[in-house]
Amino acid sequence: MSERQINIAIDAMGGENSPFKVLKGTELFLKNNNSVNILLFGNEKIINSEIKSKKIKLTNYKIINTTEDVSDEDSASTILRSRKNSSIYKGLEFVKKTNNSGFVSAGNTAAIMILSRLLIGMIDGIDRPAICSLIPNQKKYSLMLDLGANVTVTPSNLFQFAIMGLCYFSIIDKKSKPKIGILNIGTENNKGLEFLQDASDLISNSFLKDYFIGFIEPNKITSGECDIIISDGYTGNIMLKSAEGISNFITSNLRSMFQKSIINKFAYKLIEKDLIKLKDQVNPEKYNGATLIGLNGISIKSHGSASPLAFSYALNQCYNFIINKLNTQINNSIRNL
Repeated sequence: MSERQINIAIDAMGGENSPFKVLKGTELFLKNNNSVNILLFGNEKIINSEIKSKKIKLTNYKIINTTEDVSDEDSASTILRSRKNSSIYKGLEFVKKTNNSGFVSAGNTAAIMILSRLLIGMIDGIDRPAICSLIPNQKKYSLMLDLGANVTVTPSNLFQFAIMGLCYFSIIDKKSKPKIGILNIGTENNKGLEFLQDASDLISNSFLKDYFIGFIEPNKITSGECDIIISDGYTGNIMLKSAEGISNFITSNLRSMFQKSIINKFAYKLIEKDLIKLKDQVNPEKYNGATLIGLNGISIKSHGSASPLAFSYALNQCYNFIINKLNTQINNSIRNL
């Protein structure tokens, strides 16, 4: 473990079932990381009441009281002008001023994106941040970006996403040589929109050429053939939400099928271990915590409906990025271009 003091700023008020799910998730995280300093931003009275009533056990924590909340209906101008004493604003402000720190929130995605760019700023050489997350595949997992931060992108943006994705992957899997691909409607060089083809040329003519496998089609995302999948935010977000919907559809139908009769329940018992293994492999809680990569600091977006366990995984993501100096690695890669 690093000897540096790690600080994690947490938006205690964002997302469904907060602050309970945030506090309980923090308790789970601290069981294995009890030396981390925790800063809880939100309504101090509500947070203290929840800790006491739910008997939540926290160590090394401090509550910073905030008096404003960011709602899902807030416009960009409202977020910028009228939410300066919100848990998101104050948490990000802390990260900007504090070394070895990161921010985690299950709150309003637009607010986290806007305020992260405003308060933390961008890494030199990176034009836009990307929402980046792990997705399960047949081998283990892949990394995908962008998942919704940028509806439109340039070839240069996609090239930068590829660089950042490579740095991220080197943290989570130090031994392998990852394969980078661009999400497209076909694998042929002349397929897809012009900006995708231009991005492919940029990557092919850079130091990334040794990792680049070209275009990858959506039906190959879970095959494990590609480790780092690059996309514009519009396409990436639609792909992710479609995959989540199909997964929920299959899961709910399997559950109903195995409950229909005694014979089906018996069949379930025969393959129960395999089904549990499959469920664990695709468990979205394990992959909770999308990184706003490209910022000059660590900012993690947890799913708004995340469970306490899922929120603890988002905190783990934040901790690992601080420990492994993700931003320093990206900075070094940009400088060496």
